[in-house]
Amino acid sequence: MSDLQLEIKNLIIEALGLEDIGPDDIDADMALFGEGLGLDSVDALELGLAIQKRFGFKIDADAKDTRKHFANVASLAVFVSAQQAA
Repeated sequence: MSDLQLEIKNLIIEALGLEDIGPDDIDADMALFGEGLGLDSVDALELGLAIQKRFGFKIDADAKDTRKHFANVASLAVFVSAQQAA
């Protein structure tokens, strides 16, 4: 697991107050919404804000790819990496 994926897992747990799970409980390819981790739209907003604050870039909530970037930890890590390189 990459350091960035671990950081994102910890950010998800911290930002959303998921006290009963640890980073090892979140598979990098597990869906964050619906059947996977079970996050909802409010969680998506909170997570988006936490990512913006932690990594220092703006997320366009209306962009067509935003939902795809938030599909799982692996896709979020690729997105954050690309934003940091830009």
